[in-house]
Amino acid sequence: MKKPYVAIVDDDAAFAQYLRTFLSLRGYEARCYTRGDELLASMKQAEAPDVVLLDVMMPGLDGMATLRALKASRPEAQVIMLSGRNQASTIVEAVRLGAADYVVKPDDPEGLGEIALDVAIKNAIEKNRLVSELSELRQQLSDDEDRAVWGNSEKMRGIATVIEQVADSDVGVMIRGESGVGKELVSRAIHQRSTRRNRPFVKVNCAALPAELLESELFGHERGAFTGAANTRIGKFEQADTGTLMLDEIGEMKPALQAKLLHVLQDGEFTKLGSNKRVQVDVRVVAATNRDLEKMLSSGEFREDLYYRLKVIELTVPPLRERRDEIPTLIDFFIARYARKYNRPARPLSDQLRQLFMQYEWPGNIRELENMIKRVVILQDEQLVIREIERNMQRAMAAAAPVAVAAAVGAAAGIPMGVPTGGFGAPMPPLAYAPPAAAPTESETDAHADDAGAGDSPNENGNGSGSANGNGSLAAVAKAAAMKAERAAIEQTLRQVHWNRRKAAQILGVSYKTLLNKIKECGISRV
Repeated sequence: MKKPYVAIVDDDAAFAQYLRTFLSLRGYEARCYTRGDELLASMKQAEAPDVVLLDVMMPGLDGMATLRALKASRPEAQVIMLSGRNQASTIVEAVRLGAADYVVKPDDPEGLGEIALDVAIKNAIEKNRLVSELSELRQQLSDDEDRAVWGNSEKMRGIATVIEQVADSDVGVMIRGESGVGKELVSRAIHQRSTRRNRPFVKVNCAALPAELLESELFGHERGAFTGAANTRIGKFEQADTGTLMLDEIGEMKPALQAKLLHVLQDGEFTKLGSNKRVQVDVRVVAATNRDLEKMLSSGEFREDLYYRLKVIELTVPPLRERRDEIPTLIDFFIARYARKYNRPARPLSDQLRQLFMQYEWPGNIRELENMIKRVVILQDEQLVIREIERNMQRAMAAAAPVAVAAAVGAAAGIPMGVPTGGFGAPMPPLAYAPPAAAPTESETDAHADDAGAGDSPNENGNGSGSANGNGSLAAVAKAAAMKAERAAIEQTLRQVHWNRRKAAQILGVSYKTLLNKIKECGISRV
């Protein structure tokens, strides 16, 4: 059986040797370090200790700063603080930073200090065992979540295949997709399947902080580097050392900071704010964005060299509306998760709500679906979600209607797609100066109105007879196009609600009677 490994960090060589003997007699493997940065450097190259005995007062990186760095890079580390005196403020600060225990250095003749230290080490090792078991259970749950959220669609299976192929290499990966599609899940999947799986996974949202604070967040700063920098801070790159760093919303990063990021990716080193000392790191970077980086390249908002450095492998996660066959699986998964989390009964959704979920466009993707399921589980009431989806669908239809009308008007006038049109669908003339025309007289206006009405009756194709000959009035063209657009909008809505005419009338914003008249007028029938 392997001996537990205990690291001793103390600048007092005599006391460190005493602790080494003390631990060896009790069956531990012990190694000594005189400085905190020596321990941190060794942990990058060799096995991490099960327990760290850390002196509070040391030259250079003192005990508290070392503790902070240890917990940042390895949150599960079990650290016992050692001090020559029992000082309440130091104890409180050590516990706040995550120390497992605080022990006064043993020097009493009765041996009570040694007993306290022995008990503290045993408790720390037991806690390590429990943390390890908990980590394994979480990994099992994570695998279950992967199976649920990844679904079984062809597109997601293709992404999973690429992940398996690139996970064990350290090449840059760019993950693209709309907000809420699961880009962080893809990043974690890459990390979990890589050789860095037991190392830190650190996520940074580049859109959450202004450029000045983002630089400090990524690279850290020294005390006094800027106003408010009261303490030395370890940046995310150091926290993710030997692990994976996910840069979410990379398109929001300013060009000046992009240059520093490129330097880190190329050379594996950087300097903190307010320092000239180079810090070396070994980090795999996975970037994610929902922005058009190619357009940003053209406008100079994103560096071309950084773009190609990050985009060795590109993965595009499809939106939920393009993989609707996964929605039933996601529904069941989220119901089970949040029923367990919030201690609610896991009631299945009604057929009406499931049908709405399958028809909805999901602009917020999986995140929106998850939030809706969470609301249903907590409130045990579907009506709020049903009304919200119907409102969203109605707004989407209203927003799409002008576009559909314009397209139908253009089609009725025989105008190709993409040709700019005027208000009634007629092609816009080239810009040229023309003298103002004289205002028409009243008799001329009446004559034009009579002429327009003469060719207004639609033929059996729904087009004005005059427009068919190419000589129709604008009024005839507009009327025919409006009828065509109305018919298309009504048919689409009826199909969407499975010919529930009352619901269709509500979505279209007309009365039930008006809708029935329009169905009859346009000659719409259920196939």
